[in-house]
Amino acid sequence: MKRLSHLLPFLPILLLMSGCQTEQQQTQDEPPAGMVAASAVTEIPVMDATDIAMADFEAGLYAMDVGRFNDANDLFRAAAEKDPDFGSAYLYIANTANSLEEYKTAMDRAVAAKDEMSDGEKILVDINMTGFTNDVDESLRLAERLVELYPASPRAWLNLGFTLGGLNRHEEARTAMGKSVELDPTFIAGHSALAGSYLFNDPKDFALAEVHTNHAIDLAPQEAGPHIAMGDLRRAQQDLIGCRESYRRATEVDPTSAVAFSKSGHPNSFLGYYDEARSDFDRASALAEGGGKATWMNFKAYVHVYEGNSTAAIEELGTVLESIDAMGIPEDEINGAKVFVLSNIATIAMHEGMVEIATKAVEKRNELVKKNAEIVGTEEFTRSQKANIAAWNGMGAATAGDYEAARAAAGEYATLVETQNNPRKMEFYHAVLGWTALQEGNHQMAVEEYRQSNLNNIYNKYMLAVALEGAGFTEQATKLFTEVAEFNFNSVGYALVRNAAIKKVEKVAA
Repeated sequence: MKRLSHLLPFLPILLLMSGCQTEQQQTQDEPPAGMVAASAVTEIPVMDATDIAMADFEAGLYAMDVGRFNDANDLFRAAAEKDPDFGSAYLYIANTANSLEEYKTAMDRAVAAKDEMSDGEKILVDINMTGFTNDVDESLRLAERLVELYPASPRAWLNLGFTLGGLNRHEEARTAMGKSVELDPTFIAGHSALAGSYLFNDPKDFALAEVHTNHAIDLAPQEAGPHIAMGDLRRAQQDLIGCRESYRRATEVDPTSAVAFSKSGHPNSFLGYYDEARSDFDRASALAEGGGKATWMNFKAYVHVYEGNSTAAIEELGTVLESIDAMGIPEDEINGAKVFVLSNIATIAMHEGMVEIATKAVEKRNELVKKNAEIVGTEEFTRSQKANIAAWNGMGAATAGDYEAARAAAGEYATLVETQNNPRKMEFYHAVLGWTALQEGNHQMAVEEYRQSNLNNIYNKYMLAVALEGAGFTEQATKLFTEVAEFNFNSVGYALVRNAAIKKVEKVAA
């Protein structure tokens, strides 16, 4: 699992809850940052620590800002080992964590050190802790308070931008991110965040994404991240050949970057260069640390889906699942790796109507998700995990044709998230009901439900297009099919629908 620089617990926790990791998330989680030492940025005050621990901590901030999260995690751990009372070291161990267990353990140590922290550090700890309750209203209030206390801190403004972005308030998010680079034009993490926002979030603006990506390249040409970001931009601009050149440049800059090698696998999958794609993902897996070894094997299995052979993809994913225990992955990352594989198997099987396979995968997945609740141990987080399980049960029931059970599971989900202070909490609920309506052949109802789901999820967007087409709204459907066809960022959902979307568009054009 990759982390979102400076953003706090929501992404790691939500990914563990859903088990569905997309390449788009990985792209946004790894903003290419630059060669700007932490001391060059007006930082939120950090509690006193020994000089040697502080040196590791500042080096960790730099590594995090340039998108090298595993290196950053190692450095923050080194800082904590040299000064076991250094609360911010634990805070940032959490922010670069590879598992929920690592995250929770680090946050427990950070909370224990709060009395010795600066006001800013205390706020950052409190923001992280809201992730366990999914209280985004409180997270936003705290992020705004951080900016009030430290109006000259680019990192505080960037944190606010990420929080607003998580609420789909992208224009406001860009204003906050823009403030971070206005305060320090060399703060590459801010440029990276802006580039990612303009690239992935509506309203998109590829020209502005390119401006900020070029800033990152100019400031850090020796880092892989900016070149990866340029490759992502070229993909979004439908230049699949050009993007491979940028990714190749990234591998030259950093031959140890698993992400850089994996990136070439995505356009190769889309272009039909299947052997090359598999080779890219094999190389990425070999270079990866921890759970990343399994992550890229999932993307390798997607190649079968692009080839039109979902059965082979499920078989390969089954092999990956069986081999995870022997991959040398840290014990605390194994559960998340297995949830990811089982979620992919279930998604493919549901899409293809393989009811028995889908049912078994959902059952196994949900049993593992229950362990997340045990790790955190709070009532609120346990409810969120139960809600996630209910939603997946609803999707599986609808696939099996048990629409009454599907709606009941959706209702259970709604009840479990009722107390969450999160305006987006019902998106999964509407996705379940939209899928259920599609299985029943009720296209109008599916349209109504999918419009209220998370349409940043490309699979949901495709299903809305299917529903619109079935309900007779051909022009609206074609617009969405075109957006899906031109998306070009990898996930199990995209693997399942990309070729179909392209055929829909070509049929209209003919």
